[in-house]
Amino acid sequence: MTWAEICEDKLLANLPYRIETDRWGHIVMSPPPRSRHAEYQGKIVVLLDKLMKRGHALPEVPLQTSEGVKAMDVAWVSEQRRKSRPNDPCYLIAPEICVEVESPSNTDEEFMERKRLYFEKGAEEFWLCDLMGNMKFHDPVGEIPKSKVCSEFPPKVVID
Repeated sequence: MTWAEICEDKLLANLPYRIETDRWGHIVMSPPPRSRHAEYQGKIVVLLDKLMKRGHALPEVPLQTSEGVKAMDVAWVSEQRRKSRPNDPCYLIAPEICVEVESPSNTDEEFMERKRLYFEKGAEEFWLCDLMGNMKFHDPVGEIPKSKVCSEFPPKVVID
């Protein structure tokens, strides 16, 4: 199935799972995130919307990568990049900021792979929010002390 067909499939739309694909186009499902994960996701979207004026903060953004379609937890995309995909079912160029929120089942290898894939597709930064809300920021060269794209973003996301 193509990503567009997956998105239009009514049976798949009703499943309580996150759906992505692997490099061969096979569907990969993972359990829905826990509520704390969603709270961090929502808070990051709100903070990005507040701090970044010329773009959009979005949750669950699908990106076509060399390893299939991956859905990042949060992304910030400029108006210019957003206009580059007017009717595509998923992004073909990564948003400038790609954010993953850690879940207990995630591994370091999984995040390293996602970071590599997002940078391959043109991301400017990869952010990781850990289980306690601590943020790690990366550019294509490596870890950086704070975001260069959104320098006012806090080093810790507080939800309680």
